Amino acid sequence: MTLEPFGARLRHAMDTRGPLCVGIDPHASLLSAWGLNDDIAGLERFSRTVVEALADRVAVLKPQSAFFERFGSRGVAVLEKTVEEARAAGALVLMDAKRGDIGSTMGAYAATYLDKESPLFSDAVTVSPYLGFGSLRPALDAARISGAGVFVLALTSNPEGAEVQRATAADGRTLAQLMLDHMAAENEGATPLGSVGAVVGATLGDAGVDLAINGPLLAPGIGAQGATPADLPGVFGSSVGNVVPSVSRGVLRHGPDVTGLRESAARFADEVRVAVAGA
Repeated sequence: MTLEPFGARLRHAMDTRGPLCVGIDPHASLLSAWGLNDDIAGLERFSRTVVEALADRVAVLKPQSAFFERFGSRGVAVLEKTVEEARAAGALVLMDAKRGDIGSTMGAYAATYLDKESPLFSDAVTVSPYLGFGSLRPALDAARISGAGVFVLALTSNPEGAEVQRATAADGRTLAQLMLDHMAAENEGATPLGSVGAVVGATLGDAGVDLAINGPLLAPGIGAQGATPADLPGVFGSSVGNVVPSVSRGVLRHGPDVTGLRESAARFADEVRVAVAGA
């Protein structure tokens, strides 16, 4: 079946379910807080509970691949099942893998997450552009063919990121702005929303860049990292309507109770709607 472009599917999901992305981050301390062992059984129980609680109601679920990969092939098998079940329940799945390489290696990463025949096929994947934006071409092309999306790291929420992302290119633009301009070019003419998104931390205060890329803006940092939905208009300005706030621990700490997870996600979604409407 041919998929609609990711940007169109994401816009519909945001308009109908609210613009919220919830991470699936089964790190050891969170498994312990849920009363689960840090093993395959705990990983599977954790992931299945999050999918059961949220996949039929939030716009996006974002599994962090590293927390599954640390268990080897058995963990990847759980990740495959998590992706399959989340997509079957109606959530868009954003694989948080942050892949970045050149040539055939980037092509292999693209085939892993963006080829519909792959067991890890996801609606979108995060990628790193700091080998040059052109190095992402295999992923951009694969996403276009499959109807998937790509989220490119631009201005991340970790303080170390500024060392590279705020550095100045030869033409005077920051590297972050250079990457954002490439994204805008990829999305030119797309309606209602392009499929190439940017990752911009909600903790930045003032992004200080032009975020009008005609694509989605994934905003990590809501909740445990200190940002709130009320901060979004100040960071994203006139582009706030395209923001997909990402919450992980702020929601997941309410598990393993399914009702608690659902109520927390609903609260965040409502707060985002209020913040965007008032911008």
